[in-house]
Amino acid sequence: MTRILIGRTMSFKFEQLTKTSRVEISRSALLHNVRTIRSIIGDGVDIAPVVKACAYGHGYNQVVDILKGEKVRFFAVHSIDEAETLTKSYPNLPILILGYVPGEYLEHAVRKDWRLTVFNVETIQKLAQITASLNRRAFVHLKLETGTNRQGIIESDLPAFIELTRSSPQVVLEGAAMHFANIEDTTDHSFAKMQLERFNRMMELFERAKVNVLIRHAASSAASLLFEKTHFNMIRFGISMYGLWPSKETYLSYMLAHGEDSLLKPVLSWKSIIGQIKEVPSGDYVGYGCTYRTTTDSRIAVIPLGYFDGYDRKMSNLAHVLIRGRRAPVRGRICMDMFMVDVTAIPNASLEDEVVLIGEQGDEKITVEQLAGWAGTINYEIVSRINPLQPRVIVD
Repeated sequence: MTRILIGRTMSFKFEQLTKTSRVEISRSALLHNVRTIRSIIGDGVDIAPVVKACAYGHGYNQVVDILKGEKVRFFAVHSIDEAETLTKSYPNLPILILGYVPGEYLEHAVRKDWRLTVFNVETIQKLAQITASLNRRAFVHLKLETGTNRQGIIESDLPAFIELTRSSPQVVLEGAAMHFANIEDTTDHSFAKMQLERFNRMMELFERAKVNVLIRHAASSAASLLFEKTHFNMIRFGISMYGLWPSKETYLSYMLAHGEDSLLKPVLSWKSIIGQIKEVPSGDYVGYGCTYRTTTDSRIAVIPLGYFDGYDRKMSNLAHVLIRGRRAPVRGRICMDMFMVDVTAIPNASLEDEVVLIGEQGDEKITVEQLAGWAGTINYEIVSRINPLQPRVIVD
């Protein structure tokens, strides 16, 4: 029997759960994407798969379980609670926390040997006290500000940070990192190149201070795909690992340079079933707000899944699903726990037929990018907002 992660911490057997909807995770596609990225960056560059946000909606345990046999330097998460979730299932997993860790939890992180991304003086000072009292080391990665103006150390403050780590012998400066602001939003990468120049200039400050930085990491998915100079000796990649392009601009830039269309394979499919089919006369309304009115006698199918589950309400009257290999348009507003589709053109549609929200069925497919277009957002948000309560099942 397959065990799956429900929410962040609970596990049940799939056979014990409702089967009205599920998220399928393709083992073969995930491994293909990881190995494809490896072939691009080469043997001398380590990888840090980003598994924050429930592994971009794909499921913490599912993704780590598939990748645990791969050569991985760190699994990158955002927060200490995500690190704790992974460690409960995989006690010896190498973890790099990318986000802020409150001071009260730093001792716990040190005891767990988690790598910490640091960008505040106060964090280093607190770590110096903790490591001295515990007589053990803390490994930190300094986040350098190069133009995104999110978390990071500005260039003029870096010498003080370097000196502070030098005066705290048990706080080990293991790595230095940066993050690009718009590398995936444009085909003009002049700003990204400026950021890279600033990062290299800041790295020179470490060299002048005779401080060895073991790991340098700057590349996101887009940078990993497009610019070899950003690879250094480790990359952090998320969206591409899940078989999704960071943006159409990244896809276009890669195609212009390499001309390879089938580089990535989507890992996630999302499926439900038909919960009811009813005959609706011409002129009747469907759903809340009476936003859709039938113009002919129609067959309307009710799907037992809604915006609570992550199927965005903004897709009302816009999205399509697949039933028996054909597209069925969403009719009316998407509700909290259900939505309706028109199956008039699919006369053989029946109760409990499979409904594909994301994925392939027959010769048709619904992509994450299509949902993002209907919802007015990006593919990252579509997958990462699929409710963790939706069962995740590893297939193939």
